[in-house]
Amino acid sequence: MSERAIIHVDMDAFYASVEQRDNPALRGRPVMVGGSSRRGVVAAASYEARQYGVRSAMPSARARRLCPAGVFVAPRFERYREVSAGIFRIFRGWTDLVEGLSLDEAFLDVTEAVVSGDSIQDIGLDIKRRIADEFGLTASVGMAHNKLLAKIASDYDKPDGLFHIEPGAVQRYLDPLPVQRIWGIGPRSGERLNDAGIYTAGQLRQTGIDVLERLFGEHGHDLRLRAAGIDERVVNPERERRSVSQESTLGEDLHRLEEVMSLIERQSTKVAVKLAEKGLYGRTVTLKLRSGSFSTFTRSQSLAGYTRSTRVIGSTACTMLRRWADWRTEFSVRLVGVGVSGLAEHPDETDIID
Repeated sequence: MSERAIIHVDMDAFYASVEQRDNPALRGRPVMVGGSSRRGVVAAASYEARQYGVRSAMPSARARRLCPAGVFVAPRFERYREVSAGIFRIFRGWTDLVEGLSLDEAFLDVTEAVVSGDSIQDIGLDIKRRIADEFGLTASVGMAHNKLLAKIASDYDKPDGLFHIEPGAVQRYLDPLPVQRIWGIGPRSGERLNDAGIYTAGQLRQTGIDVLERLFGEHGHDLRLRAAGIDERVVNPERERRSVSQESTLGEDLHRLEEVMSLIERQSTKVAVKLAEKGLYGRTVTLKLRSGSFSTFTRSQSLAGYTRSTRVIGSTACTMLRRWADWRTEFSVRLVGVGVSGLAEHPDETDIID
């Protein structure tokens, strides 16, 4: 067999679904996992809450306005890690080539099992059934011959989806998709493509390389390959996380310190959530800024101990921001990023900063 067999598993509203499963009183109700305070952020939303427009990473105050009847639940990351470990054991029953992206998402390379006679559809269905039987949860499973297409397939029929993009049907499913659905195309790149009259993957695939290189340089060639469904990345079970970060390229430049600080606070919450998901703490906070003139500023500050506190990460990054802004009478910022490195799983309790 020349083609690889790749599966992408994405648990449906994982944190919220675990809470609804563990607490029957929450079933059928709009559940928002996260902090309910004015400065809190939604870490996950049940599908009932999503019907009101609530999404993960949304400020809790806005979520409350959109869904007044919603129930806020404090996250229990130890519980989510426990359930996730059991789900990943199901994955490894089929292959050792499992690349975990988060507690609720992974790529599996099941090529060997398919070569041995199992069909990729049967493997995907077995994974879904076992997750449902053993954990009472639903997963959306996408199957294809590479990671890009498997990810797109898992999004095709959420929630509780099962979809296979076969090699001969790639363009049928890919061509109508908005360019923003292609891996590697963020909001700003999507806007540039739309401004050039390129709205779908099919249009991107057929755009001349000279046009794309004018827009994106050498990266334009990679984007056209992805629009054609070509992806040579392998499933990497040994991927080591050296840092946890959150970065945003903005549709419009920011010019006020308060606006940048507000974004940093939201990003710090997301970074703290990712650290808690992984059971990690970090010792160094990094702030990255890119100006409207494309100059990049990066600064790092090491802490006296380890943290995964939103408050500590955010205040440290904001202190670096103020130092950067102090000697500027005006500025424009088009990219903001917050990261934490120097990671450890079990630092001494006396070294933890809350």
